[in-house]
Order: sequence, then C-alpha cells, then structure tokens
Amino acid sequence: MKRLIALLVLVGLVVAACGGSATATFDLVSPAEAQEILDDPPSGLVVLDVRTPEEFSGPHLSDSVNIDFYDSYFQSRLDVLDKDTPYLIYCNSGNRSGTTIDIMKDLGFSEVYDVDGGITAWLGAGLPTITE
Repeated sequence: MKRLIALLVLVGLVVAACGGSATATFDLVSPAEAQEILDDPPSGLVVLDVRTPEEFSGPHLSDSVNIDFYDSYFQSRLDVLDKDTPYLIYCNSGNRSGTTIDIMKDLGFSEVYDVDGGITAWLGAGLPTITE
C-alpha cells in the first residue's frame, strides 16, 4: 500500500512538472482588439490568413502568411508550424478561421487569437490593410 501511495504521489509530481498547470489561450477578438495585439505583439506573433490565394491577393493584414483553408494539405501545413508561437488568424468572415482555431486546439497550439468577423469586419472598422 505504501508503494501505491508513493507511486501516485510521484505521478502527481511528474504531471505537475510537465505543465499540468499550463493553460492555452484561444480567444475570439474584435478587430480593434486584434489591432491592439498587432500594436504590441507577443514575441514571435504570426499573422495567419486562411483565405484562398485569390482572396489574399486583395486586402490583407500586413506581414500575414497565407495558408489556404481549402488546400487538401491544410491540416498538415498547420501541423508543421511551431505550436508555442502565438498566432492571430483571420479569414473573410470568421467561419474558416473559427474552424481553424478548433484544428489548432486539437494539434496542440498554445496561443491563438481569431479575428471576429474576419477581414470583412476589419475593413468595416476602417483598420489598415495592404494589397500586393
């Protein structure tokens, strides 16, 4: 019985030491809140646009990376990204980015912000974009 108790205590300590208390962040943010994140970004922030390349060729956020949600390798492309890097994601209206945030949760990402309403809401708020 003493061995069982000692083993349970040891397992509890290992779980606690391995991040049992760590929390992940998955937040839906307004365009204004997203702009605040961009104005004072967490270290290494990646802005991820999950629209099609055709959509991305129009207005998009500066320094954003495009990974097409409809690409057959979409989940695989996400899976190779650094899970500990913070991400700000958006699409056209929020549907694809909402699904993407669920995928990123399942893949073990730790910090993801989703722009509520996508680029449509961003533009409606009069926030800056670029076009290449």
